[in-house]
Amino acid sequence: MRTMTAQQVRSDAAVAGHPVSGVVGASKNHQGKRASIPQGFGDRLLDAVFRRVYQPAMIGFLSARSTAGDDGSPVDFLFASGQDPKLPDEVFDKLLWGGLFIYADRDAKRVRRIAQDFDGKRGFILETPASYTRIGRLGICLPGLSTCVHYFAARKVNLIQPGQLTERFTYQVQLVPEPSAEHGYIVCKQVPTYADVVYRLRSRFPDGNEDDIQTRTAKLVDNVFPTFLTREAAILKILQDELPEPYRHHVPKALGVQKDKNGFVRRLAMTWLRTGGPKLSQLEFAQQSAQLLSVLHNSAQVMHLDLRLDNFVLTPRGVGFVDFGSSARIGENIEQSPMLTSLFGEMMKTSKIQRMLGRMLEKGQVTNNSFTCVHQKADPAVDTFYLALQINNPAHNPHFAHLLDYDPQSLEARAISSLTAAVLRPKSQTEAPFQTADDVLRGIQRIGDRLVKASA
Repeated sequence: MRTMTAQQVRSDAAVAGHPVSGVVGASKNHQGKRASIPQGFGDRLLDAVFRRVYQPAMIGFLSARSTAGDDGSPVDFLFASGQDPKLPDEVFDKLLWGGLFIYADRDAKRVRRIAQDFDGKRGFILETPASYTRIGRLGICLPGLSTCVHYFAARKVNLIQPGQLTERFTYQVQLVPEPSAEHGYIVCKQVPTYADVVYRLRSRFPDGNEDDIQTRTAKLVDNVFPTFLTREAAILKILQDELPEPYRHHVPKALGVQKDKNGFVRRLAMTWLRTGGPKLSQLEFAQQSAQLLSVLHNSAQVMHLDLRLDNFVLTPRGVGFVDFGSSARIGENIEQSPMLTSLFGEMMKTSKIQRMLGRMLEKGQVTNNSFTCVHQKADPAVDTFYLALQINNPAHNPHFAHLLDYDPQSLEARAISSLTAAVLRPKSQTEAPFQTADDVLRGIQRIGDRLVKASA
């Protein structure tokens, strides 16, 4: 576990090129756009900890607020004191993955006691054990003449809390401290335990036959999950080998694997593409997404096949894609393996993207032959179809909505909406202008050119 003192936080900020002091308020990041830094919490204790310890770490990164001022959106830095919500279960969903919870109080014993609730429990690790700073008089901090403010900081390292169920997450995914890594953490994705899968299946199928649950659990833990994790590790290596160098930072990099006796990967370590950085316009988001998908298809010959907004990230480097567990090579002969044929066949029937495509086909909302012919198939056109939907409403993902300048009534939003409609429902089926990611990218670039001319 990595412990960061106040001095180390300041040092890290200085090394990263960020100022280590300044006025509390909206601070500009490295590209001149504004980061969401609070003006002050209205709480003397929180303001002291914020100003003296954590403000430098926030500059250029995301957002912060107190639990008392909760507006429902997740943030990177969450502060609490006194009677504010302060238990792991109360603050987990208020933080982005990798976010930091900071609690401040005059009572050192209370701080230590609450810190114990976060120490390796409920999806958190204790990053800064109980420490203190001082509130000085007239700006001077002297023992005996200033007030001690005790605090601790805990990092949200689990993607979901233990015992929590979602449709999306099946693997155990968490951040692991690694001082040499960017941001001090790496991502570890591993096959869930037998007990976790049994719990999940029993919760999903409360009336299910126990023998069936045990059989399905064994298949998932021993075969399905290891197979897809092994494929993901291989895909990540291909991406680092074959993507143009600038784009390799927009996808995770495999750092190491642990295999079982049969050679299947059961634990995959990779780089953490941390959410943050300057705001993007909707047009910038659309263009970067289409460009990344284009090089994914053309340079690496890789299909993502699960390009939901959950698998997009906005980082200081721009748009990135994560979770390549469902990916395949373009032209890969999946049929040569009976097991892969079965697994991909099931995945193509049950994936959210394929279900969405099926519903839109039934309603006549998709008529582009490039997409109608790939329903329930592994094909690059599946990625292009979902890309067209995602760029139309990128703020639907609350984890990076605060990093987008998105106004559905703006000229660019209306233009992108029209582009999405043209991609899904071309006027002519014999000459559909949008079939690939390159086609969508050219459409986005034409929108940009028109907007520039309109503003001239």
